[in-house]
Amino acid sequence: MTTSTFTEHAVVRPQVDEDIKDLGFGAEVARSSHQRLLNRDGTFNVVREGLDPISALSLYHWSLMISWPLFLTAITVAYIAINALFAVAFLLCGPGALQATTAIPEGSTFARAFFFSVQSFATIGYGHIVPVGLAANLLVTIEALINIVGVALATGLVFARFSRPMAKIIYSDNAIVAPYRNVTALEFRIANQRSSQIIEIEAKVILSKIESVGGVTARKFYELKLERSRVTFFALSWTIVHPIIPTSPLYGLSEEDLLTADAEIMILLTGTDETSSQIVHSRSSYKANEVIWNAKFSNIFMRTRDGGVIGMDVSRINDIERQTRM
Repeated sequence: MTTSTFTEHAVVRPQVDEDIKDLGFGAEVARSSHQRLLNRDGTFNVVREGLDPISALSLYHWSLMISWPLFLTAITVAYIAINALFAVAFLLCGPGALQATTAIPEGSTFARAFFFSVQSFATIGYGHIVPVGLAANLLVTIEALINIVGVALATGLVFARFSRPMAKIIYSDNAIVAPYRNVTALEFRIANQRSSQIIEIEAKVILSKIESVGGVTARKFYELKLERSRVTFFALSWTIVHPIIPTSPLYGLSEEDLLTADAEIMILLTGTDETSSQIVHSRSSYKANEVIWNAKFSNIFMRTRDGGVIGMDVSRINDIERQTRM
């Protein structure tokens, strides 16, 4: 059954208590924004200006949220910058601040000061160069203190990043409107990208669309009731299904209606990471142009020769099959 059958019945609007106000985006944003509210990667598409840059900056949370390549790059840049700063400081102490105990090849004085700083910072201490004078020894003392604090902070951040569980959920590229038990249903498919297991995973799906209420255009939010909102084990994939029945906010709407209403389907997943026993979250969304009508998901399960199911091919999670309009 396709969208053409929706108009055969009177449209029954959802219950008033299903009308969610604004989800925390604020009435002004909900009323006037025509942009995507929730990006596909789960970040919010809002901007906050006027904050004090100092008070708003949280290096700790930034260090936890960035990717591993960026985190390691930041640590490397900070390490080089600190040693370069101390190298300049040693040079400012004068040409006799760093003395060689053995004959060393001629080279750049900055390079010699830089690598002495690296040796001091890492407590390597080859002994080829020694600080001479009060100023140079004070710099070594300060550098040793920064080394103790810096190593402790870097170790703590690395531990926090490893101990912080994060859900890595694969969402199908598109949601679909597909035939489902003599009606139609909105569906999308998810899978766990990590080898760790998530248990007791729960899904909440919310429809956002622009409506005209009393002659005033406003964005309204409706929670979509799911065929199954929770699964105990998330070992393979999960096709999340919202049956489009007369009580559904999608009932009677066509693909053109959703595009005109700037509809957005927002998803929140919550589950328990089995390894750490901590709660993990994942968010994503589909805009109206990312919903494919008259289609169904392809079978991604793999079977043995005797017909037994042995697993699934995650690379096919986005595969769909077009259906003939009825």
